[in-house]
Amino acid sequence: MNEHFIKEIEIKNFKCFEDFRAEGFGRVNLIGGKNNVGKTAFMEAVYLSTSKEIFEIYQNILAIQTHRNSIALMTIRSNPDNDLANRIRENINFHIKTNHGITSINILEDKYKILLAQKDGVFKKTFQELYNLIQMQPFGNAQYGTSQNFISSYFMLDGTLSLMIDNLKLNNRYELLNQYFNKLFNIQKIDIINGMIYLQKNNQFRPIFEYGHGMKTILNILLPLLFSKNNKNIFIDEIENGIHYSLFDELWKIILDVSKEKNVQVFATTHSKECIESYARVAKKLEDKEIAFIEMCKREEEIKAFVYPYDWFIDEIEQEHEVRGCL
Repeated sequence: MNEHFIKEIEIKNFKCFEDFRAEGFGRVNLIGGKNNVGKTAFMEAVYLSTSKEIFEIYQNILAIQTHRNSIALMTIRSNPDNDLANRIRENINFHIKTNHGITSINILEDKYKILLAQKDGVFKKTFQELYNLIQMQPFGNAQYGTSQNFISSYFMLDGTLSLMIDNLKLNNRYELLNQYFNKLFNIQKIDIINGMIYLQKNNQFRPIFEYGHGMKTILNILLPLLFSKNNKNIFIDEIENGIHYSLFDELWKIILDVSKEKNVQVFATTHSKECIESYARVAKKLEDKEIAFIEMCKREEEIKAFVYPYDWFIDEIEQEHEVRGCL
């Protein structure tokens, strides 16, 4: 398995986690569990741990806030006291450690000073200094609080998707995207027309907003997966959202194949039994043992994660054991 993949994590004081540890993650990881047990919060913590710069910690917090609150447009270019400070305070004093280092934020006694530790260094900044640093970064669509690798069930902005489609064209991956959509939906071509996403079917182009939610969800998943560079991570919340169960096998095959080819580590959450069974079925058919299933549950008010490696997971599914949350 790629040495850059996250294999273990320790989370302290982040959202619903007070003192949490889990290990044994694979290249592709599916997270199951009952409602409000911390599936998405766990994935968000892993996502924050991938931050590479001080400003990126805040950028990723903003992307999480946007995802959580379904806000389509949220600018970072506003008053640092009312926006930057308040949003970081919502994630006060958290500590996340993985096999690649530490990402943490601690608010000092003076509420306008912040201590950030990231990977190999420790940085002291005021909110104003951090705000000024962010102002100088060429974020592109990140200024709207969107992320190209944290994927929710809400459709990404056309501008973000257009950038990824253009990148696929430049890197000879565009036809692969069209092949996948043709197989899944009988779509001939995906393209950008007047800054908007259009789909060609029966030799006619129609804007994507005229199509169903499931098609948009799959485009949200496939574009970042094909767009990503080597040694990156993709995070997909509620992967099954809007997708008919008959498409799960083909979708998982694409995710497993592309993630292996491009050395991409995937974390996804689901509530769907059909989605979990499809994941196991396709992994077994492909003999892809670099997968894991993570069962989140709460016992005596403590959140725990049981990480099933390939053999254990396949055995549990074939014996029809319940893995969607501890009983």
